[in-house]
Amino acid sequence: MDQPLMSRRTLSRRHLLQATGGTALAAALAACGGGGGGSGGGSSSKELSFVYMGTAEQQATWNKLFAKFTEQHPEIKLKAEGIPLSNWGDFFNQLSTRIAGGQVPDVIQIATEGQRLFASKGLLAPLDDYIAKDKSTIDEYYGDMDPNLVEWDKKYASTDGKTYYLPGEFNTMCMWYSKELFAKAGVPEPTPKWTWDDFRHACEQIKAKTGAFGYAAGPEYFAAIMPWLLTNGTSSFSDDWSKPTYDDPRVIEAADFNRKLVADKLSPPPGGTFDATTAAAQGKLAMFGGGRWPIISIRNLKATAKMGIVPWPVKAGQGSPVGWNGYPILKASKKKDDAWTFIKFLISKEGSSFFAQLGGTIVPARKSVANSQSFLEDAPKGTEYLYQALSYATPIPSPDKGAAVQKAIEDGWKQVLTGNASPADALGKAQTTLEGLV
Repeated sequence: MDQPLMSRRTLSRRHLLQATGGTALAAALAACGGGGGGSGGGSSSKELSFVYMGTAEQQATWNKLFAKFTEQHPEIKLKAEGIPLSNWGDFFNQLSTRIAGGQVPDVIQIATEGQRLFASKGLLAPLDDYIAKDKSTIDEYYGDMDPNLVEWDKKYASTDGKTYYLPGEFNTMCMWYSKELFAKAGVPEPTPKWTWDDFRHACEQIKAKTGAFGYAAGPEYFAAIMPWLLTNGTSSFSDDWSKPTYDDPRVIEAADFNRKLVADKLSPPPGGTFDATTAAAQGKLAMFGGGRWPIISIRNLKATAKMGIVPWPVKAGQGSPVGWNGYPILKASKKKDDAWTFIKFLISKEGSSFFAQLGGTIVPARKSVANSQSFLEDAPKGTEYLYQALSYATPIPSPDKGAAVQKAIEDGWKQVLTGNASPADALGKAQTTLEGLV
């Protein structure tokens, strides 16, 4: 879902909401409210508008998918716009500002981090009648995906029992590793059951024998914090996202484990211009965390055959955060039937297969596509683990006040990595901040 599920230097899938709880969304609610819509209503009656997040590179892939839709549905004039931002928070903020100004698209792309918030504010049209009308189509779709996705969507993406999203493509977290550096250091490649101790040992051996960094630690909530918490049997919030748990001893232990990686120079310090994919392709970095999104950069660097993917190392048990796409219809849309036709195309086996073949940066929701050659070819060994992670993944905790929540979580972790505060002090302070937000 960062990207597209977008990434920063250490390939964070995405950032949590950075502004949607603020003034922009409040203005959007004032304009669109729980009633008919913004001052400008829906999009032009001649066009079906779709707004999504994507870099220029990702937009080129999406455009091929849109061309396929137009080929099948020439009666619908699709106007798709990709917004090239680096995190979901900025995307939601810009989208909210547009809606407040009356520029209301028909369909939008919303990741897990914003689904509950947007659904709770009266901006979206329920899909239940459409689902009932096309029951066989939706039943077939749900039957081709991990049931966890369906259950998570029901539990976390709505506050009133209505359906506003069909769960779509997703990203989980696994460890990407350089097969060449492991071989050069004489370290066996990691296996699905490896541990934190195995991981640390590999970092030490690779650093000692090749001079390369073992891992790229960072303060990114989805990609560099949550995997360590979940594999240590804890999380940033309770299961219903109502209570922060950032001062849990297991969170502190995970933060200290990462602090030592930086302190012992097994990881570059956070910040700066260090790029994980480039460093891995050049033999300067052995491991980095990622979902599906690194694939485009790795292919462009002609490093696919050099890389492998394996589940995250464990301490208490397997764990991964997960975030998925949803494609809601705006309540203000005047082309809801066409919007539903477009959504059905996006979730169809043909649409999903076509996008996977193009090299999309997200994992298909459909098992049949995720296990197909269109998704697995020209991809690192172990790519299938990204889908298998759904069996033990946890939805990324996404309470409403995203900007402040993310800041507290990431700032606390960064204080630990840089050595500016002890893990207990830094995370205890962050916990106090989080308690004031929920």
